[in-house]
Amino acid sequence: MLLNDVLRRLRFALSLDNSATISIFKLVDYSLEEDYLTSMMRREEEPGFLPCRDKILGLFLDGLIIKNRGKKEGVTPPPLGAGDRLSNNDILRKIKIAMNYQQDDMMNILRAAEFPVGKSELTALFRKSDHRSYRPCNDQLLRNFLQGMVKVNRPDAKKSQGKPKP
Repeated sequence: MLLNDVLRRLRFALSLDNSATISIFKLVDYSLEEDYLTSMMRREEEPGFLPCRDKILGLFLDGLIIKNRGKKEGVTPPPLGAGDRLSNNDILRKIKIAMNYQQDDMMNILRAAEFPVGKSELTALFRKSDHRSYRPCNDQLLRNFLQGMVKVNRPDAKKSQGKPKP
């Protein structure tokens, strides 16, 4: 799944406009220009599209955690290194922390997207990658989770999303 899609869907689910998104980046001391943000929000086939890097999405998710949960004194989230990749499991974990979701909340969100998941399957997503019960989060699960967030957080948008307005 493209990181641009993750950022776009998260912004839609949380009703964040450009200025709110830029202010979230400022919480992690990252200056993002509105033109760059607009280019990342374009579809892949549109002219002017710029891919969202792992570091950018990681900073956004860290900023979202700070916005919703507050900044911990003396603790700064470690930035991604040059070659480090942000896995779907990492994205889901950061969303869970930022939104203060519990296991039941996440199961309800996935149920709202008509993608029910069992408790053991869900907890396996948050285990360390070397644990024997670890399960990698696939694109379909992440996509459905973000879609479920839209249905839960923006019930007015669930019918109009993806369809052209008359």
